[in-house]
Amino acid sequence: MFISPMLLESAKEPFNSDDYITETKFDGIRLIASRNNGLIRLYTRHNNEVTAKFPELLTLDIPDGTILDGELIVPGSTGAGDFEAVMERFQSRRSCHPIVYCVFDVLQIDGVSVTSKPLSERKELLAGLKLDHPNVKVVEGVRGNAADYFELVCKNKIEGIVMKRADAPYAENKRSDRWLKIVNYEYTDVLITGLRKEDNALLLSYMDGQYAGVMEFMPYGERRKLHADRVIVEETERYAYIDPIGCRVKHRVKTKNGLLRILSFHEWR
Repeated sequence: MFISPMLLESAKEPFNSDDYITETKFDGIRLIASRNNGLIRLYTRHNNEVTAKFPELLTLDIPDGTILDGELIVPGSTGAGDFEAVMERFQSRRSCHPIVYCVFDVLQIDGVSVTSKPLSERKELLAGLKLDHPNVKVVEGVRGNAADYFELVCKNKIEGIVMKRADAPYAENKRSDRWLKIVNYEYTDVLITGLRKEDNALLLSYMDGQYAGVMEFMPYGERRKLHADRVIVEETERYAYIDPIGCRVKHRVKTKNGLLRILSFHEWR
């Protein structure tokens, strides 16, 4: 059994309101778990079944006809998810990274849909399932205090927070301002050193010359400025290298190898 999950809208900054439940934004893989005819099934948000990849969760004890929503993580140093590690676990049978399924919602119980109920009631129903499993964590969330929560998240280099209206029903396969994500973005000065010809992605390095990653998106106007100002100094079949041009990029927490993740252009330097 699969229900297409509710999605998040972006917000620039947190705000304090008791109308919202604040949760950690885990850095992992969205996972729908269900039990039907006694069998546990696991699905990604795109309805790809991945049950065989995570046998630890086959012993999840939930009533038949129950569907859960959550995030699958490898806890890492922060406890909120090591994205590289969870992707290794997802892609390779040889990986032995320990996983935790962070369950934050229940969508169906005993074959009866509860998606029309407010989030606060669904949280109570989730707590009532009394999930007791070494690889499962129930995410309760906190009322209000989102600004302080976000500050703590930033200090600990965690992905961000999620703010959900306590009275919100579950909107399948829809983005809604009743579920907001506030990402802990970082800003870094880098040098654009070249481009990849196949897709025009930009090659980046740190100011000390170390490789920083690839930027695939740049606004049209900024891209035009770059092409007007660039001076190509060397070309190969795949790359064109230019005199370095400085800019600042916005990105999520860096990888363990120091590369910039999910980055975008912010401003020229």
